[in-house]
Amino acid sequence: MYNVYNPYPYPYFINNTPMYTLDNMYSVYNTYSCPYYLNAPMYNTEFSKQFSNQYPYIVDEFGFLQPINDDALIELRDYGPEPFVVNIEKATKQNNTFRTALWTGNHLQVTLMSINIGEDIGLEVHPTVDQFIRIEEGQGLIKMGDSKCNLDFQRKVCDDFAIMIPAGKWHNLINTGNKPLKLYSIYAPPAHPHGTVHQTKEDAEREHGH
Repeated sequence: MYNVYNPYPYPYFINNTPMYTLDNMYSVYNTYSCPYYLNAPMYNTEFSKQFSNQYPYIVDEFGFLQPINDDALIELRDYGPEPFVVNIEKATKQNNTFRTALWTGNHLQVTLMSINIGEDIGLEVHPTVDQFIRIEEGQGLIKMGDSKCNLDFQRKVCDDFAIMIPAGKWHNLINTGNKPLKLYSIYAPPAHPHGTVHQTKEDAEREHGH
């Protein structure tokens, strides 16, 4: 009977409250019209309706709550300096431009980048700007050094790797994989004008006079 009424090895939780347990699964089954069904909108109880007023969710195949409109595209533009919250992984993977500023404030800037196969960011240095890079998709090679002719720090990077580049360090990031390298970069303070969009690396080089 347990396998019939509770086919999954754990109950689902909303805000740390179990939707059902072995003791109450019969009453819960009668109250919740779809507590055991995967990928079903959770609108069928007062609790789930209240929970979904701001965030309509479904239960995915792993038992986790996911937004129903999760496939909706994010408008990629510069939202700074106003308060802003975003699924940064989704925005980064969605971006297909060489560089798009997502948020520019007075002391910090977030940009999205997509580096094509075999291309690189370009050898550069930021004399007064620290930089943080996180790889969301793809693989590459990061090079850093005290001069453009001596990039003695080299590491392979891929999904979920973070790179910290101190101000004054020459650096380059090369896409060594077989698909675009998707990343976001944080500059402190900002390194590009508010609203920067570079469709290609060539656009970025023209703007910087390279």
